[in-house]
Amino acid sequence: MDNTQRGILKTVLIVLGLIALVLTAFVYTMTQPRIMSVKELVNNGAITFEEPKPIEGFQLVAHTGEAFTREDLTGQWTLLFFGFSHCDGFCPATLALLDSLYGQLEPKIREQTQVVMVSVDPARDTPQVLAEYVPRFNPEFVGVTGDFLPIKLFSNQLHIGFQKSTAEGSAHGDHYQVDHGEQIVLINPEGKYHGFFKPPFTLARLKTTYQSIVLSN
Repeated sequence: MDNTQRGILKTVLIVLGLIALVLTAFVYTMTQPRIMSVKELVNNGAITFEEPKPIEGFQLVAHTGEAFTREDLTGQWTLLFFGFSHCDGFCPATLALLDSLYGQLEPKIREQTQVVMVSVDPARDTPQVLAEYVPRFNPEFVGVTGDFLPIKLFSNQLHIGFQKSTAEGSAHGDHYQVDHGEQIVLINPEGKYHGFFKPPFTLARLKTTYQSIVLSN
C-alpha cells in the first residue's frame, strides 16, 4: 500500500469515526429525559403549582407498623395516591402502573422516588392488611393507614375527596366500595405539595412528565 492509499484509508477511518461519534451523541440525546414546558406538562395531564403548597403535620401508620409522618415525605420525591385494598379496579391498576413506571425510571431518579398508597378505608385496611396488599405490587412501595379523621384531614390538604359509595347494593355491612379522587399527587423533597397527575394515565405520559419535573427542580 503506497502513501496515497494510506492517506485515503486514514481519512476514511477518521470520517467514519466522526460519524460514529455524531450518531452516538444523537442517540444519547434522544434517549435522555427532556425538560418539558409548563404547557406541554399540562397537555399531558401533569399540573404543577407555581408555588408548592406546605403540608401540615399528620400522624399515620405505615404498613410496617411504624409511624408515618410529614418527615417521611421529605428527602425524596413522592408519588402518592389514595386507594384501598378492596378497590375493584382503579387501585390495583394504578399500583401496577406505578410499578412499571418505577422500573423504567432513570436510575438516579428512581433512587430519589418513593411510591405511597394512603388508604381511604382504614376500617378494613389495617397495617397487616396493607402489608400483604401493597408490597405484592412492589416491595419498595409504602401502604399507609391510620384513624379516619387524620386521613381525612391529610386528604383535604391534597384536595382529594372520598366517601363510601352510595351506589345501590354497594354498601352492605363490610361489603362496600369507597369513591375517591384518582389523582396521583406529587410531593417534592421539601415535603410540599408540588402538583398532581390527572387520569387517565398512560405509562409513557407519566414517565415523561414525572422525569421532566424532577430534572427541572
